[in-house]
Amino acid sequence: MAPNTVAQRSPTAALRSLSIGLLALLLALAFTTLILLASGTPVLETYRLVLLGWLSTPAKRADVVMVAAPLVLCAAGLTVTFGAGLYNLGIEGQVGLGGAFAYGMVRWLPELPAPLVWALAFVAAAAGGALWALIAALLKRYGRVSEIFTGLGLNFLATGVLLYLIAGPWRKQGSASVVSTEQLPKADWLPTLAGLRLAPVAPILALTALALVWFLLARSRWGLAVRATGLNSAAAARLGVPTTRRMFEAMALCGALAGIAGGIQVLAVFHALIPSVSSGIGLLGLLVVLLVNSRPVWVLPVAVLFAAFAVGSLQLPLALGADSSLAGVLQGAIVLFALIARGFQR
Repeated sequence: MAPNTVAQRSPTAALRSLSIGLLALLLALAFTTLILLASGTPVLETYRLVLLGWLSTPAKRADVVMVAAPLVLCAAGLTVTFGAGLYNLGIEGQVGLGGAFAYGMVRWLPELPAPLVWALAFVAAAAGGALWALIAALLKRYGRVSEIFTGLGLNFLATGVLLYLIAGPWRKQGSASVVSTEQLPKADWLPTLAGLRLAPVAPILALTALALVWFLLARSRWGLAVRATGLNSAAAARLGVPTTRRMFEAMALCGALAGIAGGIQVLAVFHALIPSVSSGIGLLGLLVVLLVNSRPVWVLPVAVLFAAFAVGSLQLPLALGADSSLAGVLQGAIVLFALIARGFQR
């Protein structure tokens, strides 16, 4: 499926899209049910935990917010690159580098007031993610290398960089492991609500970024130029659109948002740098954008739904002895059947 664009849609088109989404959900549930039956896992209890388990306690609802916030940031950025006709598969690496830049900034500025440290850490995280994304853009423009292959390679390289930092310069004192760095001082952790792991800064950043992306793509001349570049870059260039600049800007913006997501993971979730700091959020963001057909207006509800699946599924190993990866099966199946349904529609 080619990256899509933001456009004005008629009520009939919106209803058709909703019908496709519902059909995809039903087919995904049927597919997942077959897997559960084949593995001997209780179907109804599994669905109760995955779909409704996140509602059981305030702590789990807070966890949904903290999973959804970086996911919204990644998905919002990906709607920009998809609009520009770019498959930014390197977003996992951009999240990781953003986390590394944020952690490094806090380490280097230990004496500053905490609010200033947080602000500088997020600026550094955005810069790290943007720089990593711009490498893919440079290779695409001047090396004629597809951003798909470059992104996958940069993901692998980012993992190597994180492992080097964790086992090398930022190694935990008295340990040679690569599990994590030293934890940040508690004064530098993002503040959370009492008794919960919910840092209000995270959803505020995510919602602000999503609103900004929606405005840029749907209401600005810049967004129109980005979408024109994605539809037909040669024709757009002949009409005076600076396609190369828009491509670089789209990749940089997506990378910056992914980097901020990495900063949230470090400052509010892990409070340290770990090899899997992205926790697969970048790849999950790709699934969200594919499902919503690159429309920012649908990113929030789908991201929250996917986050709820992920949090609910964490109860499966203890309650049923089933693997928590079932949430990934359901998420992937929904996207797969949505793409199939759109294919038949076309």
